[in-house]
Amino acid sequence: MSISIKSDEDIRGMRIAGRLAAEVLDYITPFVKPGVTTAELDRLCHEYMTNVQDSIPAPLNYCPPGYTPYPKAVCTSVNDVICHGIPGDKALKNGDAVNIDVTIIKDGYHGDTSRMFYAGQPSILAKRLGDITYECMWLGISKIRPGAHLGDIGYVIQQHAEKAGYSVVREFCGHGIGKVFHEEPQVLHYGRPGTLEKLEAGMIFTVEPMINAGRREIREMGDGWTIRTKDRSLSAQWEHTVLVTETGYEVLTVSPGMPPPPAFIKPAGQTETA
Repeated sequence: MSISIKSDEDIRGMRIAGRLAAEVLDYITPFVKPGVTTAELDRLCHEYMTNVQDSIPAPLNYCPPGYTPYPKAVCTSVNDVICHGIPGDKALKNGDAVNIDVTIIKDGYHGDTSRMFYAGQPSILAKRLGDITYECMWLGISKIRPGAHLGDIGYVIQQHAEKAGYSVVREFCGHGIGKVFHEEPQVLHYGRPGTLEKLEAGMIFTVEPMINAGRREIREMGDGWTIRTKDRSLSAQWEHTVLVTETGYEVLTVSPGMPPPPAFIKPAGQTETA
């Protein structure tokens, strides 16, 4: 496996792209409410990227081998949709949980991030699932430092999710990113500590756990993109793009409206104590 080590120039470009991707999510936040369609959310995001940021929506017409071109600028995954939900004309209802996944391209670099949103008042189950998934993402990020292993990230995510009674989706994972949308390594959200590739300063990849309230099995919809839980249970996802630094990690998808890390997450580079 060949994992690229980013240059200083690459890192500067990725910081800009990451910030812009996060700012799209800041911008769309007040529009997520009952009655809005996901197609309208997509339109607003698309116009903000192209007209305000002068950035390119990476998902639009993205077409990996075996797929049809993705038709929208962002992914909107509602309730039991795990990932890759295509925005459409169905309006959000009070209590709906929706993940909005944004990837922009700026000067050739990709910034990739997603957040959970709620239309109106979420159910206790949906809010708890979203909160636990957010904690899972940050616990995974907290393990990132030179000399650590990718398996360390997956292990802590899986342990936290399963302790809460949830399950981890296996078929989709985080990924390396830079001038290419998806590159090595694959960042699994389950696993064993001390396994898989060793991390080095200069690696950039996403941590984006998909956590189901019920079983982990998935089903693919006829559009070739949308992935739902097989048992129709709720699913949640959060995502950041992260740089491995000399002493720990740097989250690149930061913005003024970004939710803060959970209180129990130590600052990057701080030594853990037993």
